[in-house]
Formats: sequence, C-alpha cells, structure tokens
Amino acid sequence: MIDLKGIISISGQPGLYKIVAQSKNGIIVEGLSDKKRVNVYASTKVSTLSDISMFTNGDDKPIEEIMTAIFEKEKGGPAVDSKSDDKSIENYFGEILPDYDKERVYVSNMRKLFSWYNIMQATGNLKEKEAEIAGEEKVKSIKTEEKVAAKKTVAKSVKAKTTAGVKKTTGVRKTGTA
Repeated sequence: MIDLKGIISISGQPGLYKIVAQSKNGIIVEGLSDKKRVNVYASTKVSTLSDISMFTNGDDKPIEEIMTAIFEKEKGGPAVDSKSDDKSIENYFGEILPDYDKERVYVSNMRKLFSWYNIMQATGNLKEKEAEIAGEEKVKSIKTEEKVAAKKTVAKSVKAKTTAGVKKTTGVRKTGTA
C-alpha cells in the first residue's frame, strides 16, 4: 500500500504539497516538484490524499489502494499521461479499477489521479507503508528505552535536590496592599 500521509492538494493550486510545519495562521507546505515553501492559511481548502476515495459499485475505494494498483501494474514506472484522450484514460482506469461507478467517476477525476501519481513517481514519493511501519517500530522501541533511562536519572536527581524549609506560594501574588 502506498503511503500518502502528509501529502495534500490545495484547491486552486496545481501540484501536490508535503506538510512541513504548523504556523500561527495555518500550515507551511513544500511543493513536491519545485520544493518551494508556502504558508497555507486556515481558510484555504486543503485535501489530504489519504482521505480521498473513488466511487465503485460496492464500497468506495481509497486512493491509496488505487495508486498501489497503478504502481504494481507499471512496476514503479509512470502511468498514462493525464493529457491523453478521454477513451485511453477511461480504458486505462478500467484496467486498474474495473468496478468503478461510471456515472459518478468523471474523466477529470481520472486525469487528476494520474497526474498526482505521475508527480509522486517523478519526485520519488511513492513509498510503501510496510517498510515505514517496521522502521517506526524500531524508532519507538529505542525511544521508550531512552525514556525509561531518562526517568531513572531524573528520579535520582530529584531526590538529591530537595531542600527542607522552602515554602512556595503558588498562584498568589503578594503586593503589600489589600
């Protein structure tokens, strides 16, 4: 399964973006193709690719699964050009997702999917989830070991630093006037 976490599409803006950081007024994103950083305000309509799905005759199919099918069909290569004629795009999409709803999935949706896939393939952002999950488990186990060691050292240092007779007044400011 292709990992689309942190990759977004901004309405009115071409291309795909990766979330870099959170700012005071919104989020800071970086373009996948041009690597330019832009501040996206909270009022801007943003869609994460992992939340998008396509209509089928049964349940909706997440875009991650469709991109995985394209990746497997093309063996990691680029998909059909999004500027091809309508018939070739419909035929190619029918090979990838044969049970798509022909009334609700338009050619423009297919074009957008293929252009997104080709952008991610060209920039090297087509990564599988399984490899990343295994890496995260290793990182989590290392971090938990570090936390346990840090707690032990903090517990020892806290006992040594306590002093008797120090009185704290929390939340009360003494100004001398009533």
